Amino acid sequence: MVRVLPEGRLSYGMQLPIQSQSRIYAEAWEATAGPDDLVAVAREADRDGFAYLACCDHVAIPRRLAEGMSTVWYDPVATLAHLAAVTDRVQLLTHVAVLGLRHPLALAKQYATLDHLSGGRLILGVGAGHVQEEFDALGADFAGRGAVLDESIDALRAALGPEEFPEFAGERYAFSGLGQLPRPARERVPVWVGGSSPAAVRRAAVRGDGWLPQGDPRDRLPAQIAKLGRLREEAGITGPLEIGAIAEPLYVGDAGWDVGRRTLSGKPEALAESLRAYAAMGVHQIQVRFRSRGRAELTDQMAAFAAEVAPHLDR
Repeated sequence: MVRVLPEGRLSYGMQLPIQSQSRIYAEAWEATAGPDDLVAVAREADRDGFAYLACCDHVAIPRRLAEGMSTVWYDPVATLAHLAAVTDRVQLLTHVAVLGLRHPLALAKQYATLDHLSGGRLILGVGAGHVQEEFDALGADFAGRGAVLDESIDALRAALGPEEFPEFAGERYAFSGLGQLPRPARERVPVWVGGSSPAAVRRAAVRGDGWLPQGDPRDRLPAQIAKLGRLREEAGITGPLEIGAIAEPLYVGDAGWDVGRRTLSGKPEALAESLRAYAAMGVHQIQVRFRSRGRAELTDQMAAFAAEVAPHLDR
């Protein structure tokens, strides 16, 4: 297992705006935003000590889901590579790559190149996927996607390792005698497993370097974290597992506009006190999202969080 976050502190990262525009979380201004806005947000995160920037993964959205999910889903490899070129230190997370849609060797070529070009900043977040039409259109196995994901993780571990000619033999995938350069800059690319179902939690426990929960409210997290620990102990795994959480929407200060009843807003010290509860549960990183009416307000919120809230997270 590999650790990428500093020990003894609560790190914070964020899902990029604009690149995915589900009606559940996208702000109205994102509909007319573009590459310049993405770059500005990425550079702000780089300046402000954000641990990572995250990008989602969907190939195509069926009509039955388009109204709620929208059809705006940027490609994660292209997006993160573009932002790697305009940032220096922030890590680049796929949250999450749907591995079952693509062959592991093709994925390895893309992600090894991304890690190489970014100087070792890739965190490969992976998940099973949930949109059957995507799988059907690409000739992928939707019904068996859990087992496919398990094997894909193992195959990618081999393909993203240090060997120029990696080898793997599984039930679905096998390769040997096939060289791929460049290799990743990291000796081992960290794999964070997404999902909160029993199967996803078990997968994170036995195959992951980290866990990315999906929609778990605060009161569910302690039991899930305890389960991860039990599963790892039963499997004889002693290395670190970096545990994440998706925090409530945030607004630093008094908004002066309706930011929604679920949003945590107010004085920085009060926000930090609320967020410290995640660390007390055993969470290592929180994914934060800020309510905003435009790019400038978003980057101002990011800067305010870094300067006024983050210093209090570890007290």
